Amino acid sequence: MYNWIAASAAVALLYSFTREVEMAKDPVCNMDVDEKKAAATADYKGKKYYFCAPGCKKAFLENPDKYLGASK
Repeated sequence: MYNWIAASAAVALLYSFTREVEMAKDPVCNMDVDEKKAAATADYKGKKYYFCAPGCKKAFLENPDKYLGASK
Protein backbone atom coordinates (compact mmCIF):
# COMPACT_ATOMS: atom_id res chain seq x y z
CA MET A 1 0.00 0.00 0.00
CA TYR A 2 1.32 3.42 -0.97
CA ASN A 3 1.68 5.83 1.91
CA TRP A 4 1.36 9.29 0.34
CA ILE A 5 1.97 11.09 3.65
CA ALA A 6 5.33 9.42 4.11
CA ALA A 7 6.23 10.11 0.48
CA SER A 8 5.29 13.79 0.86
CA ALA A 9 7.38 14.08 4.00
CA ALA A 10 10.34 12.47 2.25
CA VAL A 11 10.08 14.92 -0.66
CA ALA A 12 9.88 17.89 1.73
CA LEU A 13 12.89 16.65 3.66
CA LEU A 14 14.90 16.13 0.48
CA TYR A 15 13.99 19.63 -0.72
CA SER A 16 15.12 21.16 2.57
CA PHE A 17 18.54 19.52 2.19
CA THR A 18 19.02 20.50 -1.46
CA ARG A 19 17.79 24.09 -1.22
CA GLU A 20 20.76 26.31 -0.52
CA VAL A 21 19.87 29.67 0.98
CA GLU A 22 22.60 32.18 1.61
CA MET A 23 21.65 34.27 4.61
CA ALA A 24 23.24 37.54 5.60
CA LYS A 25 22.76 39.73 8.66
CA ASP A 26 21.26 43.19 8.12
CA PRO A 27 23.83 45.40 9.90
CA VAL A 28 21.18 47.93 10.99
CA CYS A 29 18.45 45.76 12.54
CA ASN A 30 20.36 42.44 12.80
CA MET A 31 17.62 40.60 10.91
CA ASP A 32 18.59 37.53 8.86
CA VAL A 33 18.18 38.35 5.17
CA ASP A 34 18.06 35.92 2.25
CA GLU A 35 20.76 37.28 -0.06
CA LYS A 36 18.70 36.45 -3.15
CA LYS A 37 15.58 38.20 -1.82
CA ALA A 38 17.11 41.19 -0.04
CA ALA A 39 15.05 44.37 -0.27
CA ALA A 40 18.24 46.38 -0.78
CA THR A 41 22.01 46.01 -0.98
CA ALA A 42 24.98 48.33 -0.66
CA ASP A 43 28.70 48.02 -1.26
CA TYR A 44 30.94 49.57 1.38
CA LYS A 45 34.72 49.27 1.54
CA GLY A 46 34.70 46.33 -0.85
CA LYS A 47 32.03 44.32 0.95
CA LYS A 48 28.40 43.82 -0.03
CA TYR A 49 25.77 44.34 2.67
CA TYR A 50 22.18 43.10 2.54
CA PHE A 51 19.15 44.84 4.03
CA CYS A 52 15.64 43.78 4.95
CA ALA A 53 14.19 47.14 3.88
CA PRO A 54 15.23 50.31 2.02
CA GLY A 55 15.05 52.23 5.32
CA CYS A 56 17.80 50.07 6.81
CA LYS A 57 19.97 50.71 3.76
CA LYS A 58 19.37 54.45 4.04
CA ALA A 59 20.31 54.48 7.74
CA PHE A 60 23.43 52.43 6.99
CA LEU A 61 24.61 54.71 4.18
CA GLU A 62 24.16 57.80 6.35
CA ASN A 63 26.58 56.41 8.97
CA PRO A 64 28.08 52.99 8.16
CA ASP A 65 30.59 53.05 11.01
CA LYS A 66 27.75 53.37 13.52
CA TYR A 67 26.48 49.95 12.43
CA LEU A 68 29.79 48.26 11.70
CA GLY A 69 31.78 49.65 14.59
CA ALA A 70 34.69 52.06 14.20
CA SER A 71 37.23 49.20 14.01
CA LYS A 72 35.78 47.68 10.82
